[in-house]
Amino acid sequence: MVGEAYAFLIFGQSPPPQQNSPNANNSKPTHYFYAMMPSQSAAFTVSGQVVDIWTRDIYPANVHVADGRIQAIERLAEAPMQYILPGFVDAHVHVESSMLVPTEFARLAVLHGTVATVSDPHEIGNVLGIEGVRFMIENGRKVPFKFYFGAPSCVPATTFETAGAVIDVEGVKELLAMPEVVYLAEMMNFPGVLHADAEVMAKIAAAHAVGKPVDGHAPGLRGEQAKRYFAAGITTDHECFTHPEAFEKAELGVKILIREGSAAKNFEALHPILASHPELAMLCSDDKHPDSLLLGHINELVARAMMHGHDLYDLLFSACAAPVLHYKLDVGLLRVDDPADFIIVRDLIEFKPRATFINGSVCMWEGKSLLPHLASAHPNHFKATAVLPEDLRVVDAGGVVRVIVVEDGQLVTKSSIGKLPVLDGCLQSDTEEDILKIVVLNRYANTPPAVAFVQNFGLKRGAIAGSVAHDSHNIIATGTNDADIAQAINLVIQSGGGLSLADGEMQELLPLPIAGLMTDADGYEVAEAYTRLDAQAKALGATLGSPYMTLSFCALLVIPALKLSDKGLFDGDSFQFTPLQFPG
Repeated sequence: MVGEAYAFLIFGQSPPPQQNSPNANNSKPTHYFYAMMPSQSAAFTVSGQVVDIWTRDIYPANVHVADGRIQAIERLAEAPMQYILPGFVDAHVHVESSMLVPTEFARLAVLHGTVATVSDPHEIGNVLGIEGVRFMIENGRKVPFKFYFGAPSCVPATTFETAGAVIDVEGVKELLAMPEVVYLAEMMNFPGVLHADAEVMAKIAAAHAVGKPVDGHAPGLRGEQAKRYFAAGITTDHECFTHPEAFEKAELGVKILIREGSAAKNFEALHPILASHPELAMLCSDDKHPDSLLLGHINELVARAMMHGHDLYDLLFSACAAPVLHYKLDVGLLRVDDPADFIIVRDLIEFKPRATFINGSVCMWEGKSLLPHLASAHPNHFKATAVLPEDLRVVDAGGVVRVIVVEDGQLVTKSSIGKLPVLDGCLQSDTEEDILKIVVLNRYANTPPAVAFVQNFGLKRGAIAGSVAHDSHNIIATGTNDADIAQAINLVIQSGGGLSLADGEMQELLPLPIAGLMTDADGYEVAEAYTRLDAQAKALGATLGSPYMTLSFCALLVIPALKLSDKGLFDGDSFQFTPLQFPG
């Protein structure tokens, strides 16, 4: 064993006997592993039931590790009843949506056996451009967790909103040249692909030129349009929300990423793809708030899929190997000479890890993350100024209004019409009909707010707001009255970003000082603070499972049907602005 300081972590009845022990030569063998921390140069052995997704077999074995790699897998007659399998990989996630910097995201993710992510830094890219992407990469390098990033393809996401930066073709090429950038991130501008927009096609060509795949983003795209979109060399889609759509795209050879995040929950609709097209399926979270990340990650989806009766080996291939092979990641898959990236779970039912190893370092042991909490720089781009309640007034034009209709667990919205109460010539929220005012305020310049109406949040009093509003991350708020909405917005402005709640004298804030999206505070504490804020929003009447996440997607113009940007109400089906009011 190399080095001096080490710790014994025991799997079995007792630690190995010392060489000078009187029982050293005649004691019964015990099953154990030991690992030097934090050095990766230590040699150690893990004993258990190896789950081999390549031979589709489970067998007792010793896994021998040295220099951060698997040196040998030795079959045994018997071994402890704990299961050794490859670590899980989140095939598509925006780390920023956890509100944690990468180092803190990693601290929580390893609790659940996740060893790597395919991360789209699109969110911080829209705020800070290439500088933001570099921040994510450099922060992620500080921990052994394996972050692989994409080059954001759509910054700004559309021309119908104000973003904080632009990443053009040359910027994409600059990012694709970095080893940590392994793909061109989701091509949300599907109209640009269908119409062969020169810049869109140049970005796709830049990825192909360096042999890196291109991720798709084509919600609801079917038939000939889907064929044309994926024929451009786009190979994945994580935006399917019905099984027929996913099946149709899989038949085209598209790799389907089954998403289950904090707001967008598509697993129940899409999991049959794991049976019909197991070679094309992957699992992802896309967006994961800190409270739900603390509870589970990809392991939860594996457990649910097993309950649905899916084949264990096909499932683990999707959860572990498929992203590694598709994106050519340097992540071990429990083979000799692979990096020692693997996990130990108690059973193949709940898939709760006892330990998580990355490059031979033990990163989680018996429910405790061993990754350090690290401070971070605080890059930001925040120039908004305070608003007054009167800034949010909507003068009644004598007719009806278009209403954004949110659905719990979905990114897609519907469009409806409503007749609202009028006070002093201005339209008011209607809590009886659950139609509330919604506001988007440009955070990059001092401009008037955009105001519309949204249904199904359930608030009976107060307001909530945040500087997380996909994709450009302007300030977004909804509430029952102008005073509370203005106060919630101003709390966010005063802190340079965050999530807030206002109900008269009661005011709460979760600061997000890094790009207005993240914090470097302890991930456990952030999860606790967010849980408290979420509970307070629900005490005000919010009925959605994740009201802040759902609110953030009300500005996501590239997802149908009706959304709100800082420039106005937007019809995602026709891809153009639409009037808020029209004659009754």
